[in-house]
Amino acid sequence: MRRSIAALALVPWLGIAASTPSLRAQGEAPAAPTPAAERRLYTAGRATTPIEVNGVLDEAGWSAAARIPVDVEWFPGDNIAPPVETVVLFTYDDDNIYLGFEASDPEPGRIRAHLMDRDQISTFVQDDHVLFQFDTFDDERRAFQFRVNPLGIQADAIFSQAEGVEDFSWDIIWESAGRIHESGYTIEVAVPVNQLRFPAGSDVQTWGLDLGRSWPRDSRHRISAARIDRNNGCLLCQVPRVTGIAGLEPGRNLEIDPTVTATRTDRLASFPDGGLEEGDADYDPGLSLRWGVTPDLTLNATINPDFSQIEADAAQLEVNERFALFFPEKRPFFLEAIDFFSTPLQAVFTRTVADPEWGVKLTGKLGGHALGLFATQDEVNSLLIPSNQGSRSIFVEEQVLGSVLRYRRDLGRSSSIGALYAGREGDEYHNRVAGLDAFVRFSGTDTLAAQYLSSRTLYSDEVAEALAQSDEEIDGGALELSYQHTARDWLWNLAYRDRDRQFRADSGFVPRVDIEEVEAGLTRRLWGEPDSWYNQIDLRVSATRTDDQEGLRTDEEFQLDALYFGPKQSVVQVGVQRNERLFQGVRYEGLETLFGFFEFQPSGVAKATLFARDGEAVDVNNNQRADELLLNPTLELKLGRHVNLGLDHFLQRLERRGDEILTANLSQLRLVYNFNPRMFVRGILQHLAVDRDPEQWRLPVDVETETFFTQLLFSYKVNPLTVLFVGYADNRLGLNDGLQDFSLTRTDRTVFVKIGYAFLL
Repeated sequence: MRRSIAALALVPWLGIAASTPSLRAQGEAPAAPTPAAERRLYTAGRATTPIEVNGVLDEAGWSAAARIPVDVEWFPGDNIAPPVETVVLFTYDDDNIYLGFEASDPEPGRIRAHLMDRDQISTFVQDDHVLFQFDTFDDERRAFQFRVNPLGIQADAIFSQAEGVEDFSWDIIWESAGRIHESGYTIEVAVPVNQLRFPAGSDVQTWGLDLGRSWPRDSRHRISAARIDRNNGCLLCQVPRVTGIAGLEPGRNLEIDPTVTATRTDRLASFPDGGLEEGDADYDPGLSLRWGVTPDLTLNATINPDFSQIEADAAQLEVNERFALFFPEKRPFFLEAIDFFSTPLQAVFTRTVADPEWGVKLTGKLGGHALGLFATQDEVNSLLIPSNQGSRSIFVEEQVLGSVLRYRRDLGRSSSIGALYAGREGDEYHNRVAGLDAFVRFSGTDTLAAQYLSSRTLYSDEVAEALAQSDEEIDGGALELSYQHTARDWLWNLAYRDRDRQFRADSGFVPRVDIEEVEAGLTRRLWGEPDSWYNQIDLRVSATRTDDQEGLRTDEEFQLDALYFGPKQSVVQVGVQRNERLFQGVRYEGLETLFGFFEFQPSGVAKATLFARDGEAVDVNNNQRADELLLNPTLELKLGRHVNLGLDHFLQRLERRGDEILTANLSQLRLVYNFNPRMFVRGILQHLAVDRDPEQWRLPVDVETETFFTQLLFSYKVNPLTVLFVGYADNRLGLNDGLQDFSLTRTDRTVFVKIGYAFLL
């Protein structure tokens, strides 16, 4: 690193996250806690008789429940009386935590409720729903989140206050039921005690308890059981607390999950005329185990894990990208307690584990000490080679042993320090990353996050030669600093990044190195009245400067934009950018771009969005200035309670002096029929067509490339782990190389069946 002391910078704040305490942007920092004396406190009694989860709160067991009103609207109104009444009952027994929601509605015919698969959060939040979160350690740092719509559809997540992460990939087994009636709807929930972490011992416990309701009509009214201070970024510091919880024991808390996946793939012998050759059937058994060693410590282990991708990755265009695209993790073993490994620099990204033979993970919290570790044996080494100008990926057929160790120590009620080690060892190869991090909360509005990592890397001779890397051990460092001020009316943030040219984090996702980067920005937030023409307006300015480690300026960005939230759940963002880029020795100055985002949801039936960008860019394939147009319209339709239709389209066009360089069109259709909360059938179609003018390219290229992907899936889930999947998928390829034109030809087809069962002991 050229300098060890950071300059500071600001990233403009996303207004929708700013206004949503339980749905926050990545990296949003919490603020100082509300004094416990100012938080509502309720006392829960034990259920006196068994409770059946059927959506009817008629059991005598509810008689000892705490009765908690959800009586504060925090958006769009600022801590005002809500338009609808909601009351929550809270009780428990040896096996479960029970909640009952009575959600009144003056017009029950307008209640938005649809069947869907669990955790389809972008669709789920368009419905009426209720929310609850358990801060079981009452430390205002981490909570188990649960959401339920009026039909009993579930979504669950881990909410991590310090990192600002709401992770819906987390799944546990719990019960819910909903019933719509003449005065609103009722929801009944049972969360098994052995699915939660909480302090050991049988003494009376006090938990933080966040309760909320989403009432989407002309605006999406968000209602809470607590007053939410817009000058306090810490949600868990303000929510009510519930006490009287006593005598909870986790039991054995042992979960064994065997799976069997049967797959057969037929492949085209030769393109384009060869026929499909029938492949061999592949039967792949696997076994996973989850054991709650103590109420606050969990062991996960897996042998020959089934990491089949039942859900296709979201389609992304990558025709004019310098750096690797990011795809989120979806595999159950890695998703358990993934927030334990979050740090300012993404040094842990589990999708780099490509084909593991086995894995083991231990995570938990003991008092103020949080611990996470995992190890995997991988048959493939997935490498991302970063630089200042771009990144490259490669898969090496070699065994590697990966290990990650994470420790965090809480300091007081608001700050922490931590340490991280992430290593990968192979034959004539290693990558070892270690460092320290800290999070400091100075006040209700100001926080500092910092991390320093050091890496040592040795590539095999084969990889070093193929990717032009050193055949000797290289070492480097990376420093991340971020200061954030998050208040009601003004938001600003300063950030600094310094990464050596030789820094590598092969267990993480760091696609760019050889940088010293400063960002700065400022947001002015305006709040509307409940009946005004706007709910919220953000006026924002930001700037970024990036140098390489030799002090050469490689990037400059300046942006002005405005973000509007209004009636009909409308969102409008418009802005302008002026950028400078140094790419492969050529400096491009004054790259000007206009952009806009529009979202409109007039009812519970339809939601439409459009992202548009028009201006100047760098054509990275030919290293020249170009005019770029990017359009991304989407449409989601809910046809009755059972059918969900999604349409997405991406258009990207590059031109130079009116001559077309490249036009890419990527379309996706997603159609789902939900029979009930447990069973659905889904079809996905993805079509990509890329047209090029060879005269505008430096190297020979195909005139046209076309791909078509089809997937059909039947899914039946008793719970997230007891599942049956039956599916079919195929790929087609079309090609025009300037001499011959080959129409779309099927290159492969796959049929698969997966069965998984969860044994709870």
